[in-house]
Amino acid sequence: MTNAEQRNKEVRTTYGAHQLARDVDLPELDGWAWDIPGAGPGVEVFGGLKGLRALDLGSGLGRQAAFLASLGAKVTALEAAPTQHQRALARYPATPGLRLICADAATHLQRADPYDLIYSIGGVPFMDPNRLLRALSNALRPGGRLLFSALHTNSAGPSSTVAPRPEILRLPGTTEDHTVHMWVLKPQLWEDLIVAHGLTVETVSTIDCLDAGQPLSYRLYTARRPVREGEHLRPLPRGRRPGSEQPW
Repeated sequence: MTNAEQRNKEVRTTYGAHQLARDVDLPELDGWAWDIPGAGPGVEVFGGLKGLRALDLGSGLGRQAAFLASLGAKVTALEAAPTQHQRALARYPATPGLRLICADAATHLQRADPYDLIYSIGGVPFMDPNRLLRALSNALRPGGRLLFSALHTNSAGPSSTVAPRPEILRLPGTTEDHTVHMWVLKPQLWEDLIVAHGLTVETVSTIDCLDAGQPLSYRLYTARRPVREGEHLRPLPRGRRPGSEQPW
């Protein structure tokens, strides 16, 4: 984990502790949003979910993971911050089709059996893309899909270099600000990184804030691991690999 990623984990842990103390009762989801409610594609962007082995990267409270589990997916909700993981455990102690894990993303992906689907709502830009995308590509089964939303612009536009920049996170209900470090990259940079790590970019969608004059904008990237000669669309039945995590 890089210094920037460690700092982001610390701030996310502080955020989780703050939310635990506030004990705000958020409703269950009745729809899907990629960062901006009401903007961009909904859950239909995933296609069929029943029976898919899915990973929610940076799952937080776990509401999105629980929502996909209710639609028939077998979802692992992965969260690096222990306080965020604690919130999810308290809310979803025994939800069918949902597994909650607290771990570094790259470490988990190196040990896990292949996923059919990996997605992240706003979490990818908080991690070093070279370290993360290498692990993501290896953790997808042949033909498996990656979908993630990434900040494109807020008060500043996207960067033309693959380097983190400081952004401010304000704790809800306070004036307390914390500095995080995010990779806010131009779409072509994201596409180049995705391709360089062995995936095929399928679509890049614009998700703009619905409020007039608000510069906030995200991009939704969808990619797929190609199926090469001799590979199977789904993993063949097999025993547990030495050192791997138990599959569903």
